[in-house]
Amino acid sequence: MKVALLQMDIEWANPEANIQKAETLIHTGAKADLYVLPEMWSTGFAVDPNDAYETADSLSLAWMRRTAHELNAAICGSIIIRDDDGFHNRMYFINPDGSGSYYDKKHLFTYGGEHKRLMAGRKRVVVEFRGVRFLILVCYDLRFPVFSRNNHQDYDACIYVASWPENRISVWKTLLQARAIENQSYVIGVNRVGNDPTCRYNGASAVIDAYGKTVAAPEENKESMTIVELDFERQKSFRQKFPVLNDADDFEML
Repeated sequence: MKVALLQMDIEWANPEANIQKAETLIHTGAKADLYVLPEMWSTGFAVDPNDAYETADSLSLAWMRRTAHELNAAICGSIIIRDDDGFHNRMYFINPDGSGSYYDKKHLFTYGGEHKRLMAGRKRVVVEFRGVRFLILVCYDLRFPVFSRNNHQDYDACIYVASWPENRISVWKTLLQARAIENQSYVIGVNRVGNDPTCRYNGASAVIDAYGKTVAAPEENKESMTIVELDFERQKSFRQKFPVLNDADDFEML
C-alpha cells in the first residue's frame, strides 16, 4: 500500500486557502492509496470554536469526499466540527465512495485549553481499507500508550495527525518510534509546518516500521507530499518470528 504524507503550512482559520494548498500538494506527485493530512488541516489549531469551526456538511469534508472519489483513494485528517453534541476535534477517514469513519480526539490538550472548548471522544476507532487495518489517532494521543496498545493485534498501522510544535519535536520523534516498537506496527505521523498565533511547527513527519526504523522522513520546515510504500507481509513475518505481543499484559479499557 502506498501512503502519502501531506506536510502542510496551514493558513489560520481559512478553509478555502488550505483546501487549495492540499489540492496543490496532492497533484505534485504520483498517486497513492491513502493521503494523510495534519491535525485541523483546514483551519490550524483553532481550539476556540468562534475562530473557525465547520459543520458535518462542511466545505472541508465535502472536499475530502470529492477528492477521495476523484483519486480512487482514501483521505484522512482532522477538522474542528460542530454537531448536536457540541464541538469536536474530529479525524475523518474517507473512502473513495464517500463513505467513511471518524474518531473524536480522546486526549484533549489541556495545556492549550482544548478541553475548555471541545468535547473529548471516548471510542477507539480502527478502520479497514484495502485489506489494511488502521488505528486513527490525533496529536496528544501519542503521549498515552495504553490507548494505542495492540495487544489483540487488531491493527496493522497507526496514524497520528498532529499540530506538534517545534520546541517539543524531540518528544514527537521519540514517541512515534516507541509506539511502533511496542506495538510491532507501522506508525504514520503527519505534522504541520509554519506558524500560528502561538507556535512554530517544523513538521518532522515520518513513517516508522515495526523494527523502529524510519522508512520515510520528509524534509523539515518545508511543505511537501512524500509517498512511501508499506510492506505488510514483512511486518506480518516479523510478528510471527518474534511474537512479543503474545506476552503483553492483558487489560480492558473502561
